Amino acid sequence: MSEQEIPVAVREELERKEILKRYKSLLRSIRHDLTNEQKKTIRSAFDLALDAHKDMRRKTGEPYIYHPIAVAKIAAQEIGLGTTSIVCGLIHDVVEDSNYTIEDIKRKFGEKTSKIVDGLTKIKEVFDHTDSMQAENFRKMLLTLSDDVRVILVKLCDRLHNMRTLDSMSRKNQLKIASETLFLYAPLAHRLGLYNVKSELEDLSIKYTQREAYKEISLKLNAKKAARDRYIRKFIEPIKKKLDEANIKYTIKGRPKSIYSILKKMNQQDIPFEQVFDLFAIRIIVDSLPEKEKSDCWTAYSIVTDIYKPNPSRTRDWITTPKSNGYESLHTTVMGNDGKWVEVQIRTERMDEIAEKGYAAHWKYKDGKDGINNEAQSGVDGWLARIKDILDNPSSNALEFLDDFKLQLIHEEIFVFTPNGDLKKLPKGASTLDFAFEIHTQVGSKCIGAKVNNRLVPLSHTLSNGDQVEILTSEKQHPRDEWLQYVVTGKAIARIRNYLRESKRELAEKGKELLKKRFHKEKLEFLDDNIQKLVRYFKVQSSLDLFYSVAKELITPDKLEISNILNKKIAPTPSAVKTNTPNSSTKKNEIVVGDEYDLPYSLAKCCNPIPGDDIFGFITIGEGVKIHRTSCPNAVSLMSNYGYRIIKSQWKDTMVKTESRFLAGVKIIGIDDVGIVSSLSEIISKNMGVNMKAITIESHEGTFEGMISVFVEDTKHLDDLIANIKQKHPMMDVFRMELTS
Repeated sequence: MSEQEIPVAVREELERKEILKRYKSLLRSIRHDLTNEQKKTIRSAFDLALDAHKDMRRKTGEPYIYHPIAVAKIAAQEIGLGTTSIVCGLIHDVVEDSNYTIEDIKRKFGEKTSKIVDGLTKIKEVFDHTDSMQAENFRKMLLTLSDDVRVILVKLCDRLHNMRTLDSMSRKNQLKIASETLFLYAPLAHRLGLYNVKSELEDLSIKYTQREAYKEISLKLNAKKAARDRYIRKFIEPIKKKLDEANIKYTIKGRPKSIYSILKKMNQQDIPFEQVFDLFAIRIIVDSLPEKEKSDCWTAYSIVTDIYKPNPSRTRDWITTPKSNGYESLHTTVMGNDGKWVEVQIRTERMDEIAEKGYAAHWKYKDGKDGINNEAQSGVDGWLARIKDILDNPSSNALEFLDDFKLQLIHEEIFVFTPNGDLKKLPKGASTLDFAFEIHTQVGSKCIGAKVNNRLVPLSHTLSNGDQVEILTSEKQHPRDEWLQYVVTGKAIARIRNYLRESKRELAEKGKELLKKRFHKEKLEFLDDNIQKLVRYFKVQSSLDLFYSVAKELITPDKLEISNILNKKIAPTPSAVKTNTPNSSTKKNEIVVGDEYDLPYSLAKCCNPIPGDDIFGFITIGEGVKIHRTSCPNAVSLMSNYGYRIIKSQWKDTMVKTESRFLAGVKIIGIDDVGIVSSLSEIISKNMGVNMKAITIESHEGTFEGMISVFVEDTKHLDDLIANIKQKHPMMDVFRMELTS
């Protein structure tokens, strides 16, 4: 009997039982003992959500209440959050989707809960429209971090469940939501120490944005799962024996690298799957007393490296100096059996819980327990303080603000010292100027240089791990435009921009007065309409830029004949002109843009899509619709920041042969040999009948690396070409590569 044939009353009863089953599963997932009062509060939140969503269904057709129960369960089980967050997970959509108000939530659950739900509701208002989550909306969400970090934590739970159920969404929304997730939510999860959440968000994102690559890596990982499990078991046997002999209590877990991290390494190093060397990883979790944590971890490290040779360049000590999100662990990569590299992570149970649960676990261990690494605590607190500092002083330009915030999420860290020996953490690539602003805004603003390890260096000097830095200042110094080229920290960028913006406004006021006098001299009215005509004539961005240019004498008011300019017919600046004329790279009638067969488009040169590639259309200003691959380097940024300009696009039936040919790149690495170019040319041009646009071969000490751009019909044609080359030259690595214009 199909679902439609089940009587309504029976279906409702089945759904009621399923809802209660899921609610009980939520209660079982809570890892701490609940008081009777807490149980009543959670039940009250569940009843409220059940009533608010009683007539609602998800895109899957399921009752909507399944979603808030799932969000609350992720908060409890996978992040380890407390009762307040579980309650907020259950009722996070109530105000948005029903007649309940924030005041109702406050009366029923208290001010703390109402503030978090209010923050989540504001996020819902700016994010969950069909339009894009643009930079301004990102900023509104991130500002909630200043109120209560649990707003972001519950939102991450919400986003994780949405990603797990993304199959039911339209293709356009899949791309938009997956890109937003990869662009901001995954880095946020990483920075809050939620490594499992971060990895799953990344993998689910590329499942939708790079479907073929995800499928290919997933199949290859699954094909070798049994062999990998056998290898890991064999690898850990001698380690277990030695740990037992040393009377160390431990747990060992084996795991493969995430699909996203494998794909990222393949793209960054331009290598195929088979050449990603550290696909294996194990984690040794030591059951250790607080005062013996560090020594026990180093003992375990010594045992591992006595058995297997470590790679010195891949050893990381985040126990002595934890990451700024509180992460503590020893990492090393060792050479296992059969010449395979294996990454080994060593940590205690406390460290592992912080690595799994992040921010939530950090606070659990914060209350001054003996032996707990205070450096880890101050790292988390310090990072949140820096983030709040950026959020409290946002740039007036939302895109700039988002860039600044993103810098705080994705940078690796370095550790440098003050003259007194105090340790400071900065992003990798930070300069002496970044360090100065880290000390204090006034120190940064007055900085003229520094002494690094007692050697005089300029503002732009890039710092390295272990440097000792003394900042030199002068009262005559002030921030300048070029300083923005020297800094990478959000704090430094924000402070410099704020100073420059204020200086520009002050100068603009002077320029405005000079221009007013010129208007008065020519007996013209100083009206906004007239000002805008001058803005268009001089091709500046705004009236502020116009006034600033006048003050700086880039536009000299004494020589202006304003009346002549105002009487001219001024054409709009080229950037404001919209056109639907495709450029020379357009392929007629190959792609359906939206639902239109004849809508003009052109192929983006940043990724050169060919038939068979997963694609999307992007509506540009001035160049019509550009077609990009979903795996394009620019795709995530475009889809997350400008989702409203994304238009569904697909190739027409690729089974129908056309006369069109599309440009694609092939990379070849192999042993150098006489006649390699003629051999490749014969395979490509003579045997396959493929036209080449360019071929470059570089030899180096007996090996060569070649890049060939060819004109192909579609992805199958390209795959056949690659397979043909591999068949004739089995020792070569051959794979598709991105062509850059």
